[in-house]
Amino acid sequence: MRKFIIILAFVIPLVGFSQEQEKKKFGVKFSGFVKTDIFFDSRQTIDARAGHFLLYPKNESLDFNGADINAASKFNILSIQTRMRVMITGPDVWGAKTSGLAEGAFFGNIGTDINGFRLRHAFVKLAWPTSELLIGQFWHPMFVTGCFPGTVSFNTGVPFQPFSRNPQVRFTKRLGNFNIIASAMEQVDFVSTGPLGPGSRYLVNSALPEFNLRFEYKSDKIYAGLGGNYKRLKPRLSLSQSIPMNPEGYKFKTDNYASGISVFTYVNVSTKPITLRFYGVLGQMMTSMTMIGGYAETEYETTTIQDTPAFDVVSDYKYSPLSTMSVWFDCNTNGKTWQVGLFAGYSQNLGSNDTIVGNVYARGSDINYAYRISPRFVYNAGKFRIAPEVEYTVAAYATKNDAGDINIDEFGKISESKEIGNFRFLVGCYFFF
Repeated sequence: MRKFIIILAFVIPLVGFSQEQEKKKFGVKFSGFVKTDIFFDSRQTIDARAGHFLLYPKNESLDFNGADINAASKFNILSIQTRMRVMITGPDVWGAKTSGLAEGAFFGNIGTDINGFRLRHAFVKLAWPTSELLIGQFWHPMFVTGCFPGTVSFNTGVPFQPFSRNPQVRFTKRLGNFNIIASAMEQVDFVSTGPLGPGSRYLVNSALPEFNLRFEYKSDKIYAGLGGNYKRLKPRLSLSQSIPMNPEGYKFKTDNYASGISVFTYVNVSTKPITLRFYGVLGQMMTSMTMIGGYAETEYETTTIQDTPAFDVVSDYKYSPLSTMSVWFDCNTNGKTWQVGLFAGYSQNLGSNDTIVGNVYARGSDINYAYRISPRFVYNAGKFRIAPEVEYTVAAYATKNDAGDINIDEFGKISESKEIGNFRFLVGCYFFF
């Protein structure tokens, strides 16, 4: 018994020392910021979260006397962008350094959930000397974290900049100054739309993740790249058709998909006095990227019902993507206390390559083009920042002809449009921790 007690006297401190050493292999760091936005709009807008996330101005809505109902200004103060982040480092696994990140904000998931805590990022990362594996929720690869607009507004250049966070598996291979990045993604908050409204079901039911492949070059002053993206959606699992002689109708299993390809490129040039950024994308089915675009029913298939008399019913649709071209430019000075910046973006609706015969599932399908010019000033005082910004955003909406029809052709392209503009005056106040 005495020997056992002596052994315990030696072993217990060793176990405690081992546990203490294991704890030292882990690191936890908390960070984030408190932010309040004060903003005024000169007219009603298409936006999210009580106007906080601005896309573009609403179209005219004329009353009986011809007055524009949407030509009404609005004002708000919100702190919902306040953010908290925890970064974790751990012991090596398979020869890789391990880390994790979880980040959330009080932006809510839907409009009625404003002030609700919302997950932004949550991933684990394994980093080897020349490669990296990320598994979890993070920015979509078309939102390049090394080249995005430095706007004060939380929209970060939307709808000209692709904007989405996705659950994903991402692998990066480093070859000197060059990186090859391959990703497979699903959708959760930023989703596509279809016959049943917005939702992730269309990508999930396609049984194929969204794929992205990116090539980039990085040096001390230049960060540049290009990439491609493929997305396939299944808009319907079945299609129901009812007719007068059979009120219960007929149901058909559907087999067709909507698919789209996007290409993008970007350049970030950093010098001591100024940083310049450029981004361009030619994209298809861009609804889930918070941009103009989507897809449309461009052909239908029929099934003959053998009755007296026999007749045909629509049993499935074929789909074609709507294409969107978008470019933006952003620059800012790099002073520690004062910074001056400017964002400018342009987006064009290019329509479909095929004749549209049915519904259009898209954002801004009645917009010919949109553009934004947005200067900003940033003042930093330690952990405090105050940043005024002006956004002038224009959306050119399709007009109507003398017959009252909208000037959109069978390919979804707009022949005549009218510019509708909105001024947003914004002041962002931050405290970082």
